[in-house]
Amino acid sequence: MKLLDIMTENVEAVSVETSLSAAANLMAQHDIGFLPVVEWDKLVGTITDRDIIVRGLTESLNPTTTHVAEIMTKCLETLSPEDDVKRAATLMQEKQILRLVLQDCDGRYVGVVSLGDIAQHAHDWKMSGESLDKICEPAAIAT
Repeated sequence: MKLLDIMTENVEAVSVETSLSAAANLMAQHDIGFLPVVEWDKLVGTITDRDIIVRGLTESLNPTTTHVAEIMTKCLETLSPEDDVKRAATLMQEKQILRLVLQDCDGRYVGVVSLGDIAQHAHDWKMSGESLDKICEPAAIAT
């Protein structure tokens, strides 16, 4: 099964110039905790509700004047809608992430696939369970 078959299209996204408070309001309005950050239809990062708290509020950044570009995650793992669901599950396990942003061959953001999408649509309970188990493992602490 391809990611194209299970991905969520038309996911809300924000620009690099969106304020933290505007991003948080959009998340609240749509009951979501994750937003792709785009610039000229190109994916440049992601921001989560956790990012806003951990990177924004704990650093005492002003949520109305701080742009998402200042705290977004820039190193992204992405796949194509044509990639296989098993490849996505493996990547999620390796990187301990719950969502992958999908890009077309020109680098344009086209959708998102989550572990929940895989569990709900792929009907491979073993793969879904193994993915969740590995994603939730405590990360190794560098010494």
